[in-house]
Amino acid sequence: MHALPSLSVVIPTYNRCGALADTLESLALQRTSSDRFEVIVSDDGSTDATFDLCRAFRERLPLRYRYQQDVGYRAGAARNGGARLAAAPLLAFLDAGTLASPDLVEQHLRAHARGPATGLAVAGYAYGYRLWNRHTDLAGILRDSTPEAVVARHGDDPAFWDWRHEALAAFAFDLSGYATPWQVFWTMNCSVRAEDFWRAGGFRESYARWGLEDIELGLRLFRAGVPITFSREAWSIESPHERDVEKNLLSNRINLAEFVDEYRDDPLAELTWAVFTEEGEPFELERVYRDFLAWTRQAREVDVRAELSPGLPVRPGRLAVIGCGAALPADLPDAELFEFDETLEPDTGGGRHQLHRAIGLRTPLPPQSMDLVVVTSRLDGLRDRWGDRLLAEAHRIGRRVIVTPAAGPSAAPGPGPAPALPSQR
Repeated sequence: MHALPSLSVVIPTYNRCGALADTLESLALQRTSSDRFEVIVSDDGSTDATFDLCRAFRERLPLRYRYQQDVGYRAGAARNGGARLAAAPLLAFLDAGTLASPDLVEQHLRAHARGPATGLAVAGYAYGYRLWNRHTDLAGILRDSTPEAVVARHGDDPAFWDWRHEALAAFAFDLSGYATPWQVFWTMNCSVRAEDFWRAGGFRESYARWGLEDIELGLRLFRAGVPITFSREAWSIESPHERDVEKNLLSNRINLAEFVDEYRDDPLAELTWAVFTEEGEPFELERVYRDFLAWTRQAREVDVRAELSPGLPVRPGRLAVIGCGAALPADLPDAELFEFDETLEPDTGGGRHQLHRAIGLRTPLPPQSMDLVVVTSRLDGLRDRWGDRLLAEAHRIGRRVIVTPAAGPSAAPGPGPAPALPSQR
């Protein structure tokens, strides 16, 4: 009888036989005894020599192969299928083309051993992964050197750093002080207890395009009380390969639309969507979310009843109030209410109001479905950053928009319909 492995490494792949060979070679060279881990290759319908490659590596690795029919991009399903075969209590996920450091398995095991008994999730460092400003000669360097020698020689080169490096360096790579640690939980190199993985529900298989399925799982793990930590010792190298960056970003935007609709009535998801759909720095989410929390605390006592009275020029049932606060005027018509502070319970006074826990950057309301949209002063602290997008969404859903100052509403109509944001799904 053989002892069960301590770690199961799951690798999804699709027609990347050469890249997969490099990954398997790096795992075959682990300094950790091969009886402490296993490798599961989960094939998303490859038509190349992937199966033959895996069969050949079984002489050097405790490797199992799983195949699923090619019916489109199903990386989440491939990872879940591989995880179902896993015998170990810990799951690690790598991508085909990820070169494991000689101690990657050992370092993931150590990170979990140092962590709380209740478990944690570990994101490992990935040298060479940058969508832009990549190391120009990395492929040639990797051909001539081992991963360990490459990191020793080029590890201080910013062009070779992990894309997350600068954002995490601001926190000394300590995610305990991070408000959004789940956004750096990437499946090119990460690990989690199998128990926590399945309790959270595994990967969301509805994402049928590139991107987001890993950080969405990270968000569910984090909200389930699983701490997320970052390990520079459990490092890997992302081997260079051709990427259609624009296509990937477009796919990610489509997944983001599904994400924000799925997490409707969740201000954090709304901010994630807003930040990630801009052509800026995605790790800005950490600062944006901290600013949002600070404003939420500051605005907790802001009462906007005076801004919503006397009666507003709107037919009952066709009003939306963005930033309604806890207290509403007694004569407020039935309305769609948006309030971002989840600690406040708006007093509807018996009115037939629909409450949405949201900022108002992206609402579930159909285009031009409201006769009037009122954006109150409770949004004042968010307007410097999000004013244009708040107004764009208000004009998308409303025939008329009022932005109220603290002293009371202005009856001036808005500038007319703004260009629509991405359509609702």
